Amino acid sequence: MKDLLKRAVPLVFTASALLSATALAEPSNKWRIEFDDKAQTDGTIVLSVAPNSGAAITAETTIPAGTHENHIARLVRDSLKSALGGGYNVEVDDGEDVLIKQDGTGNFDLKLVSSSVTGLEIELERE
Repeated sequence: MKDLLKRAVPLVFTASALLSATALAEPSNKWRIEFDDKAQTDGTIVLSVAPNSGAAITAETTIPAGTHENHIARLVRDSLKSALGGGYNVEVDDGEDVLIKQDGTGNFDLKLVSSSVTGLEIELERE
């Protein structure tokens, strides 16, 4: 029983922290995705863009092992442009960052749905 509690308590705290972060998320009209380091394994990054009015759009990017942050940023930019179509400006900034801005005055939320890429750090920042 003690072993079960030792494993369950960290999971509860982690789940609670994730739910709190989601509840506190605030939409913005501009987001920055920062990539740091390189992909140690093949994997996939899945991002969700949810405008205040409308359905969420999911963009999936396949990342080969050994890909560095600058190339990952370009791959993610291309996936986002393809998935979002018009209404958004998506560009690479500083080599390793991707900026997403909604055309006009509307706000949207950006979420990292999943990433199976090991060795890569991904940070989302409201601008």
